[in-house]
Amino acid sequence: MNSRAAACLFFRSQRCIRGVVASKRHCARSAARNEPAEKTKFNPGPTAKYDWIGPPDRLSNLRPIIYHIPENETLLERKLRHLRQETEDWNHEFWTHQNVTFSKEKEEYVHLQLKAKGLSERDEKGRKRTLNSEEMAVFYKHFLDKNYIKHASYNKEWYRRNFTITLLMARVALHSMWRTLTGQGRSKGKPTVLPK
Repeated sequence: MNSRAAACLFFRSQRCIRGVVASKRHCARSAARNEPAEKTKFNPGPTAKYDWIGPPDRLSNLRPIIYHIPENETLLERKLRHLRQETEDWNHEFWTHQNVTFSKEKEEYVHLQLKAKGLSERDEKGRKRTLNSEEMAVFYKHFLDKNYIKHASYNKEWYRRNFTITLLMARVALHSMWRTLTGQGRSKGKPTVLPK
């Protein structure tokens, strides 16, 4: 791996790590105050008519979404909304675990490499020591190789879920268009039941 590719991997990982480090600080403060550490929470107003996208989560670095619930949501629309929310929760859990694992293993690797060189974690001025990009490239390659099967399984499931969501979105759009063409519109009563 050349130094340019290693530097690119290094800087990409730094974006992921920033959230994990900030979260560790927050968790330490929360633990000191006996507060539970939670997923980023936000609440749109009760009259919201659109999906709301929140700030990035400290651990997963993903933006949580609160999906709008139409006043007279059909069963098909509800099924789509639930699948999208379930996929988002699954995605959040995967990346939270992956980012925390990555951060922990990276810190251990840096510590072991510095120890092997006979260096302490901090230099004479009290700054934290780091490894150069070529040394870190060894860790990145090892981490990616070790997690190859996990990432391949994640990608397979991600594509399966997105394909299903896309098909459901198409069915919802066609059903909505059909209601518009036939002049049915949204009824004020119970959710519309679709034939299977």
